[in-house]
Amino acid sequence: MPIGNTQPSVRSAQAGRAGGAAVTSSARRQGARPRRAGGGLQAERYAPYILVAPAVLIIVVLRLYPLLLGVNFSFTGDGEQNGTAVGFGNYRELFTDPLFQTALRNVGLLVLLLPVAVAIPGLLATFIYLRVPGHRLYRSVYFFPAVLSPVIVGAIFNMLLAFDGPLNAVLSSVGVGPVDWLGDPDLAMYMVVGVHIWATFGMALVVFLAGFATLDAALLDAARVDGATLRQVVWHVIIPSLSRTIQFVFVTTMIGMLTSMFGLLYIMTSGGPEGATYLPEFYIWKQQGQMNRPALASAASTVLFMIMLVVGLLQIKLLERSGKED
Repeated sequence: MPIGNTQPSVRSAQAGRAGGAAVTSSARRQGARPRRAGGGLQAERYAPYILVAPAVLIIVVLRLYPLLLGVNFSFTGDGEQNGTAVGFGNYRELFTDPLFQTALRNVGLLVLLLPVAVAIPGLLATFIYLRVPGHRLYRSVYFFPAVLSPVIVGAIFNMLLAFDGPLNAVLSSVGVGPVDWLGDPDLAMYMVVGVHIWATFGMALVVFLAGFATLDAALLDAARVDGATLRQVVWHVIIPSLSRTIQFVFVTTMIGMLTSMFGLLYIMTSGGPEGATYLPEFYIWKQQGQMNRPALASAASTVLFMIMLVVGLLQIKLLERSGKED
């Protein structure tokens, strides 16, 4: 065969191979890829459930199930009636117990002092954000108490607030008689709450500083150009811009007051004087650990949980309202 006739044949074979490759590639695109895409979509659909499943399982097994057992146990008796259903007998006894009534009144006091506990770290975070002289040092100093154990904090303030302690010595030097800070029923709870605020506001300060990181600096510049005072800047610019952060700090601070003051109470007053510093968590420990009344303690735990639930629902409502306003 002549050499000149072989070139079209070679070209035809190459074109055939190219065409076959193109057909194969087209078939892959039309057949195989949609199947992989469909599987990928199905995997993406179930991925969130798979990712949250371990956390949900832990919450159900270690939180919800014991909670339901505790609620069920609160309707049984103690002592000779151990395991016997008593209905709402524990709850009736609970709300007629003067110590638990004092604990509930102290919860009301915590609610009244909550704005102070939030305002202190909020104002300090504002000053740090505005870069007052020494703001870097203040940030470290204010957060330092948050890393101390409640036992250490309680022991330190027991010495400072003792009847013959340094604080009364300073007051005596200026002509003021000694004050029984932790022995006066009218003062003891305020002292414990004040120490708790001092020891924990550093964490709220960090949250506020994180909120300031999202604040639009142009708003502050505009307020300064308009001649706004510091109070006007805080009230009309900072507070509206940090509304969600403030709501978060309110709820977390309240939860901390209700569930994280046991160590401080135990070291500073042990519930005294005359039961004036009782809180629900301290009452629960007292009934369970010393009075051997686990059913009554379970009833008190259920009441404390209901208080926490109400706080959480109010927070959700505030967030929803804030979202609608935005």
